[in-house]
Amino acid sequence: MFTLLRLLPLRRVLIEQLPALAAAWLLAELFFRFHSFTLETAALLATWFVVDAAIQGLRRRLVRSAPDPQRP
Repeated sequence: MFTLLRLLPLRRVLIEQLPALAAAWLLAELFFRFHSFTLETAALLATWFVVDAAIQGLRRRLVRSAPDPQRP
């Protein structure tokens, strides 16, 4: 976590990671009932990973499919 916050610019953390973390947290609050702090924390982190991977994948597809304004 420290490395994530240290290596990524604040703008990127706020735009990309914060929404992914918020979505993962919401899913965890709604669906995870393991009655174990450790299991729920691990599930939250795994969900954050999956949500972030999905966001990054969608972002790559949208950037790739966007027309290049420099090309005629």
